[in-house]
Amino acid sequence: MKTTPSRRSFLKLAAACTAPAFGSLAFAAPQTQQKFDKVADVIVIGSGFAGLAAALEAKEKGASVMLLEKMPAYGGNSAINGGAFAVAGSPLQEKEGIKDSPELMLQDMIKSGRGLSHVDLLKNIVYGTRPAFDFTVKYGVKYKPFVQHFGGHSVPRIMQTVESTGGGITRPLVEAAKNLGVDMHLGCAVTDLVLNDEGRVIGVKVLERHDYRKENSGVPQVYGARKGVVAATGGFSQNVAFRMQQDPTLGPNLESTNHPGATGEVLQNMLAIGALPIQLDQIQLGPWSSPDERGFGLVSQFNTIAGFPKGIMVDKRTGKRFVNELADRKARSDAILKQLDENGKPVYPICFTDSVGVKQAQTLKNGLKYGVIKKFNTLGELADAYGIPKEALIKQVEEFNAYVREGKDKQFDRPLALAIEIKKAPFYAARVWPKVHYCMGGVGITKNAEVLNVRTQKPIPGLYAAGEVTGGTHGASRLGGCAIADGLVTGRVAGDAVVANTPVNLE
Repeated sequence: MKTTPSRRSFLKLAAACTAPAFGSLAFAAPQTQQKFDKVADVIVIGSGFAGLAAALEAKEKGASVMLLEKMPAYGGNSAINGGAFAVAGSPLQEKEGIKDSPELMLQDMIKSGRGLSHVDLLKNIVYGTRPAFDFTVKYGVKYKPFVQHFGGHSVPRIMQTVESTGGGITRPLVEAAKNLGVDMHLGCAVTDLVLNDEGRVIGVKVLERHDYRKENSGVPQVYGARKGVVAATGGFSQNVAFRMQQDPTLGPNLESTNHPGATGEVLQNMLAIGALPIQLDQIQLGPWSSPDERGFGLVSQFNTIAGFPKGIMVDKRTGKRFVNELADRKARSDAILKQLDENGKPVYPICFTDSVGVKQAQTLKNGLKYGVIKKFNTLGELADAYGIPKEALIKQVEEFNAYVREGKDKQFDRPLALAIEIKKAPFYAARVWPKVHYCMGGVGITKNAEVLNVRTQKPIPGLYAAGEVTGGTHGASRLGGCAIADGLVTGRVAGDAVVANTPVNLE
């Protein structure tokens, strides 16, 4: 007879499989008479787009809120994100006569997700982008006065902060949270979730004054949450061992665009108490990165604003294009990763545009300063610098310019709404190679951001999640500009839902 493992044995197995970074600390167990060092209505873990949105939403609804951030500065990956926000129906789209709708954005995201997206969660996102955009404007976020067209989107719908970073959103939201009285904690690492006898999440164990470079550093504390805990801790791209368990091809040879604290301990803690894992092997690479710099870098911004929408990318061996430069991220990354020599080593593609194409590229100056973007007086000089067949490259540019004039890309059917003819010197170029960027997988949630139990498919009482730590929304590939959309929308949903939860008495 096949026996069903007990809950305790299941939790032990989950804890062993996930191998949390805080290895000496056991998984969360029910606490009958837990004593708390501090108590709030709501605890939010993480201070990126999702965490800040959840904290502000809960605070606006009258809850006392404690926000915990592991790193020594607020914002996480969100602060170093490119600040590009996909908004269906923004005021600037309306002003420029761009016809868009949540339904059109939904179809774009379903297509990008390769049929793996959980459409009910996607609908939450697309219908929430305009309210979330207005939410950020209310708190002082400022955007550039033009709409951008990112890969995989049917129409231009990207609003980008004037700073060209997510910090243009996180900084105003952090200040708003402080002004509203959110109890903010830096250097506070969550090591465990605390449950009561009924299996409800009622708090967290933490290490205050934690140094993320030292595994178990800090002062142990236990904090209670009367209404619930919101996990908004992002992905695990910097946890190489854990990401390789999901996808063995994503080894240490691939860099990540993420900050060093994106290691997934809270995700692992949620799995250890029985949270439903969703598509953890769906990990996205950013196709706009450069091998010539670490992290997100300067080339990423150059490529998304100038190189891809207003230039072309070529195989240096042939001088020819090999992919639609505005395809979704997975299609472009897959195509770039195939650029290998006979020994299996990367042959870095070259992405370039002209002096007209770079007018809105804010990182151009610093990219030139640090040598990760190069400037050339002629296409021949560019070809010589990278070892590209000169005549083939010039012919490819002439062909592409003809497509722009005709309004039809006969090579890869790329949208040409923002394209220009590449002809006005000087020319600007960068080498390209993908980096590990975003985890589409995470814990399963309901439309109300409640974390689901793997055995019952019902919500784990008192536990909510938002943003990249959740799974299923984006399927096999997230569209550019949709991380901010996901974080802000699901964060607001979680903040609203947790406040409506029945409180427990923890004093």
